[in-house]
Parts: sequence; structure tokens; C-alpha cells
Amino acid sequence: MNIAQHLATTLKTLRQQREWSLSKLSEETGVSKAMLGQIERNESSPTVATLWKIATGLNVPFSLFISPPESEVTAYDPQQQAMVVTPIFPWDPVLHYDHFAITLAPGAISESTPHETGVIEHVVAINGTLDMCLDGEWQSVQQGQGLRFAGDKPHAYRNSTDSTVLFHSLIHYPKEKAAD
Repeated sequence: MNIAQHLATTLKTLRQQREWSLSKLSEETGVSKAMLGQIERNESSPTVATLWKIATGLNVPFSLFISPPESEVTAYDPQQQAMVVTPIFPWDPVLHYDHFAITLAPGAISESTPHETGVIEHVVAINGTLDMCLDGEWQSVQQGQGLRFAGDKPHAYRNSTDSTVLFHSLIHYPKEKAAD
């Protein structure tokens, strides 16, 4: 199964397990009913930001959508977007975290809606300089430096350089995080 089909199947399965309509899923995630239907039918690939909204609204780990069980590592790069997410360690049900390698193209910006209460993110710049907006303030994370912050508040990632930026993001979820 390819990643797009896995994403479509996973979304539909999670919605049906909850006995939610597409309208209810839209209310919970902030994603339009039309877009959710297109994703479920494998007619559209959501952006990384949209997929985060869906994962947060369903209270499931992001990697659940991009890590088919039979694959080792899958990069999520919908329609050649400026942000590419690759799981390093997908959802760990014992330790309650996802660990990703993320690249941002030159000039790219990604705004993240708040995750559920209690989420803590750890971001480490691996190659280049990453700009982070936390509490409305932009700050630079130099190569080899890291930030730890509450992921349940709005935050954004930006690459204001002419080179691709690579960073790692470890997202620690509260103990109540659903695994499936």
C-alpha cells in the first residue's frame, strides 16, 4: 500500500471507529468536509499543516498517517510542498512520542495550529538555521542548537535562508494520546 492510500484508509477507519460523520470530523479538526472526503477517497493529498490539524482533532500521533506498518521510512511530501516530513521513530506507544526529520525549502514557512493540551516539542537544527515563532516572537535556532516548547500553543517554522534547512522534531504527547 502506498502512503497516499494508507493515509486515506487510516483517516476513514479512525472516523468510522468513532462513528463520526464527515461533518463531525470537520468540526473536530477544522478541516473542510469537502477536503476530508477527498482525502478519504484518495483524491487529494493534504499539506503537512492540514494533516497536523487532522491528527490533533482525532487525538492521534501524526506518524500514524505517514508510516504504513509494512514500510520502514516514508517521507511525506504532498505535491512537492516546501516542507518534507520523514519519520525517524514513528509513534512509540510506551514512551508517547514521534520523532521526525523535517526539511524546509528556502523561503518556506509552516504555521502550526496548537496541538492538544500537554504536548511538548523538542526541535534541533541539524543543518542550517531554523527560525521559530513562539509566543508571537521569532527566534533563530542555529545548527546544533535546540528548543523545547509547549506544542499546545500556536507556533511556526521558517527558513529565511537560501539553503534547505534540516531539523529534527521530537513531539512528546500526554499519556492519554490514542495509538489508533
